Amino acid sequence: MRLWFAYTFLCALVTTTSCAAPAPGHRQPATGQHGTQDAALTLVPPSPVTDQVELELRGAVSNTTDAAVEYTVVFYWDGIDPATRIASQRITVQAGQKQLVQHRVATSGRAGERQVVMTVNDGQGQVQVARPITVLDAETRSTGRIGGAWLGFYHWSESEGAPWNAELKEMTDEQWKELVRAMHEVGMNIIVLQEVFRHEATVGGHDMTVETYPGRAFYPSDLYPGRMPIVAEDPIEAVLAEADRLGMHIFVGVGSFAWFDFGPESLRWHLRVADELWERYGHHESFYGWYISEEVEGGLSAGARDEPTMSRRHEQIVHFFSEFRQHINQYAPDKPVMLATNAHGIDAGEHIYPALLENLDILCPFGFHRMPAGDTTGEVSAARLQRLCDDAGSHLWMDMEIFDFGPNGLIPRPIDGLVDDLNRFPVFEKILCYQFPGLMNAPWMTRQPGGPETVELYESYKTRLEEGRLVTSPIDHLASGCAYCLAHEPSDTYPGEGESPLTDGWLGTASYQHQAWIGFEGDPIDLVLEISELRPIQSVEIGFLQDHP
Repeated sequence: MRLWFAYTFLCALVTTTSCAAPAPGHRQPATGQHGTQDAALTLVPPSPVTDQVELELRGAVSNTTDAAVEYTVVFYWDGIDPATRIASQRITVQAGQKQLVQHRVATSGRAGERQVVMTVNDGQGQVQVARPITVLDAETRSTGRIGGAWLGFYHWSESEGAPWNAELKEMTDEQWKELVRAMHEVGMNIIVLQEVFRHEATVGGHDMTVETYPGRAFYPSDLYPGRMPIVAEDPIEAVLAEADRLGMHIFVGVGSFAWFDFGPESLRWHLRVADELWERYGHHESFYGWYISEEVEGGLSAGARDEPTMSRRHEQIVHFFSEFRQHINQYAPDKPVMLATNAHGIDAGEHIYPALLENLDILCPFGFHRMPAGDTTGEVSAARLQRLCDDAGSHLWMDMEIFDFGPNGLIPRPIDGLVDDLNRFPVFEKILCYQFPGLMNAPWMTRQPGGPETVELYESYKTRLEEGRLVTSPIDHLASGCAYCLAHEPSDTYPGEGESPLTDGWLGTASYQHQAWIGFEGDPIDLVLEISELRPIQSVEIGFLQDHP
């Protein structure tokens, strides 16, 4: 009987490459407005992006008359010129209605400070709206940096949020604005408001209706009288107002009704709350999109594996997003809708993703660095989800976890873990992190929930960002890409990636799941390099990882 086992992993070294900090975003209003139409333009993803992605142009055209009107909508790069035209469409918008105009354009060959311009002409006059976009010259979809973060006004779990919940309660509106400025300082210009109501319930464990919902709001809601016991009068308004000033982008979180619940009452509740949120906050330039707070595991059934529960929940989540998308299109058709799922166990729901993604603009999964035993690797899960999103025309972003589970709640994850994720997962066009409050704080903030460790993580990330030490590149050495012979074959579970993973110059991280590692079990490592010409050798360096979970 074998009582223990160990893998030894082998790989080479790596150096870093510089990466400039992102330019602040800026949103421009429509100009030259004519009486019969109005226009809005949203770019997905927002600036900055790499030249390896397709940029989705989402225009909204409003007909403010009492009769149907035909419009010509044209998109341009940088300025109104036939030579820079991207696409043109003719649409008919019914009286008093809004209509979405979409187009996808490749960013290849467009590196630099650019601008997308949309014009809307009804034959009598023309309006135009422009959005700036920084396109980075890169080899991957990922910008190699954290582009934004979740912002929870109060953590849903008292045990997990123990290190900071008491401090969050005491934060004033001005201190929430400070936190927004701290995020902007390190290029985290996308903010996801975790939830606007606090209520702890789970699908299958309640019998609530819209009328009996007992949750408490983080803002002055007219729908439900209960308020969270926080000092801030309206932290949502504070965050949006400061984001307006700084040119940032806010996903307003609609929730929480109940965790993982996409049933009929949850849908009805979300539509009511979305209407109130749009009425109160829709005028803000930084109101970028909608986030559905309920989350769900990768199988899309809240962990159910029995029939008919699994099928019913699959039907519910597809119906939920179809109805939600149609509803908000009445007043904000250009605003994308986002959901955060777990990256685990996608086998159970993979057949449902195509229908779900028809009405879900952005999928933002989490947990890739901690895939459970028996599941795929994080890289495989990301690749499968990317294919599903590509096929559906949706966007795949990443929800990077910047926490570890400490004995007394969530604690900041070491900076090496963040850098590891940025390098392991280059397929995501945007990487956001969960969460900023309680896990990161700028040293100048007047309140620092979570304590000194959060400041340390913030400063470590800021330093690496400014010095270009977040994204790594392979080292060029004498045996770069050389073939080699192994006396013993590596484990099938850890074969490495590419034709010559031991000599390609890429460094494996502290995660045994990283694709750079070659794994051996029991056998010695006997390696013969096949260097084709005589060359003087000064040193040989080999990297190892021995991991006893």
